[in-house]
Amino acid sequence: MDWLQGLRETGAEPWEPVGTGSFAAASLGFAGLMVVAATVQDGWIPLLDGVNLVFHEAGHPIFGLFGSETLGFLGGTLMQLLVPVIVGGAFWRKRQALGAAVAALWAGENGLNIARYMADARSQLLPLVGGGEHDWATLFGQWGCLARDTAIAGAVRAAGWMVMLGAWAWLAWRWRRSRQA
Repeated sequence: MDWLQGLRETGAEPWEPVGTGSFAAASLGFAGLMVVAATVQDGWIPLLDGVNLVFHEAGHPIFGLFGSETLGFLGGTLMQLLVPVIVGGAFWRKRQALGAAVAALWAGENGLNIARYMADARSQLLPLVGGGEHDWATLFGQWGCLARDTAIAGAVRAAGWMVMLGAWAWLAWRWRRSRQA
């Protein structure tokens, strides 16, 4: 419960102001990433998704340590989401809105990447690192929902877009509050 008390105490501190220049630069970056994410041919943003893939692959053995084969398969996606959430949490705790919003944008973009992988569960056309089994084909097969891979992926993709847009809207709100203060 000490961590919860720490969150409460941190919540009483004011947020660092979001300057107009920072907000403008972040808005251009957000817009640029969203345009690239919406228009990239194969759904892969090389630099960002390359980093995400490193975390994804690291998640398999880390979560596999818990002894569950299912958790081992799911661990890649969990780690891929957990890293930006932890980064965002660190910025949130320090009351740094810009960093928290960028981390949320990163988490949302991960949702698009994860949805791309989920949608490939039946067709299995995406190249896999080191070959092996397709995480989402295995998981959806175990859970009896393989035939709904694209529908589930569509929902995850929509959630990713909502997180990205929500991150920008929240940052805009923090910027406005900074201007009012």
